[in-house]
Amino acid sequence: MEVLEDNFHKNLIDNLYDGVYFVDCERRITYWNKGAERITGYGAEKVVGTFCNNNLLNHITDDGVQLCMNGCPLQATLEDGQPREAEVHLRHAEGYRVPVLVRTTPMRGKHGGILGAVEVFSNSQSLFKIRRRVDELEKKSFLDPLTGIGNRAYTEMKVNSAIAEFHQHEMPFGLLFIDIDHFKAVNDTCGHNTGDRVLQNVAKTLSLHLRATDLCGRWGGEEFVVVLLNVNANNLPLVAEKLRAMIANSRIQIEGTELQVTVSMGATLVCPGDNLKSLIQRADELMYQSKLNGRNQVTAGYCR
Repeated sequence: MEVLEDNFHKNLIDNLYDGVYFVDCERRITYWNKGAERITGYGAEKVVGTFCNNNLLNHITDDGVQLCMNGCPLQATLEDGQPREAEVHLRHAEGYRVPVLVRTTPMRGKHGGILGAVEVFSNSQSLFKIRRRVDELEKKSFLDPLTGIGNRAYTEMKVNSAIAEFHQHEMPFGLLFIDIDHFKAVNDTCGHNTGDRVLQNVAKTLSLHLRATDLCGRWGGEEFVVVLLNVNANNLPLVAEKLRAMIANSRIQIEGTELQVTVSMGATLVCPGDNLKSLIQRADELMYQSKLNGRNQVTAGYCR
């Protein structure tokens, strides 16, 4: 009867949509459910028996702090027995960043002592909103086939629409012009297949860290454009810096080694009298300043 009960609970947890894993007091992972496999891309055979502080998932905060090394909520729960909740970003097995909501709870023995802890995590990005956006893009043939985000035609249409809303109703928005640093060198040294994976990785990281009201599109080559609604001069650089840090903290596995790329960004707000050409040109010039200043950074500029 006890074995049947154990199997029942295992099957129940295994089939949860959320990711669930258990650790002992040494932070050794003793259980990893199918939800965790789906969200992270790592199978149980890869994870069970390892230690969570080996930093496989490389949990980081919005500002890039590595939680596995500094401020791990699971470690804190093991120490004081208090449950915790945090919004973090794990690194998927394919290298891109996934925003997740993490909840940790202690596991206690019969006499109340802490025997380990459980972490439950779920993708905090609305899957329904993502699917609706993809469906819309596919129906209008505005999908970039490589990255799965909007292509240049779709991006131009959305930027023009946002400009029209600004001129008619004074609805502000920001625009980021993003270029992958040293992308030609990646293609030349690692091959075009790896270059394609880099483009896909950057596109996924950007898309997963935007609000449903925002837009990320591939402008061409290694260039991307992001439209951010209802931002101002105070929070635009913060959003841009967050996206830059997420990309810089992502990795791609290539034949046993890790490839890291960075991006340079130009960030600006729409101005009275702007059209598509003037807005893109201003953001592009600011991006070029980031290149000149050493790359892997954001340069913000506003109306002259």
